[in-house]
Amino acid sequence: MSRVIHVFRQPDRFVAGTVGEPGDRTFYLQASEDVRTISVTIEKQQVVVLAERLTSLLEEVASRFGADVPDDAPDELLDVDPLTVPVEEEFRVGTMGLGWDAESKAVVIELLAMTEGEVDETVVLDDTEEGPDAVRVFLSPGAARAFAERADRVVNAGRKPCPLCAEPLDPAGHICPRQNGYRRDVDVLED
Repeated sequence: MSRVIHVFRQPDRFVAGTVGEPGDRTFYLQASEDVRTISVTIEKQQVVVLAERLTSLLEEVASRFGADVPDDAPDELLDVDPLTVPVEEEFRVGTMGLGWDAESKAVVIELLAMTEGEVDETVVLDDTEEGPDAVRVFLSPGAARAFAERADRVVNAGRKPCPLCAEPLDPAGHICPRQNGYRRDVDVLED
């Protein structure tokens, strides 16, 4: 069966979002263009890495190619709305690719489906017939900056860190390794 590549050349929306309560959230990336919406499941750490790498890529593109890259996301591109429902997973992201398309002056993000074996890196950002399914999104530098800012907000909207060990606190407290295993209640830490 040949691979399916979902291409979004001028997406109306490309966002990171979650479903579930802090501590039990599932992370998604969602791309929409016209009436088509695709959602892929992604690990929290992958969202963090994607946002960091996007920011680095934008800085490099501005310095090497002289591209017009805003320092902050333009207000009109900031997206605070929840994910479009129903959220139906197309696939779980395994490999991610990131690039710059000089012709269209756009950041290209490619998300490849998780596979059992290793992914040959030549299929990333390529239209070969063989390889895992993919979502390819083209973003203007401003939209890429807005995506990265929202991704940071989504990741940081989870559980508060313990002030002693920085591990996430559960609503019922947590067993802190810095306290030799004694349970710390959230109320005690908030005083």
